[in-house]
Amino acid sequence: MSTPDMTQESSQKNGSVKTLAIRLDPATHAQLSLIAQLRGTTLTDEIRSALDAHLAHAKDAPELAAHADQALADIEADMATRKAAIASLFGTDALTEPETRTRATGRTGGAKG
Repeated sequence: MSTPDMTQESSQKNGSVKTLAIRLDPATHAQLSLIAQLRGTTLTDEIRSALDAHLAHAKDAPELAAHADQALADIEADMATRKAAIASLFGTDALTEPETRTRATGRTGGAKG
């Protein structure tokens, strides 16, 4: 299992880091800057550390897990509705054999020309 630092480093090397701008009141910024200075780190390091702790806490929250279970159920219900719509539009073969239908019609899913 990778540590947050290893994941962060590999993400940065792959160019997959997201930039996030936040607004802090001056007092919070001053406190965070002081903490970073005393620890010999940067504001970014301190913010990442706080976010890692927040995410770890959120993963252990039962109410959040319940919301995630409901979100998954909603996604599955939506997927079933969409599959049914596709099946009614293109027939049940559209759900089971997309390559056969593509070859038969000569369509590749690209732009019309």
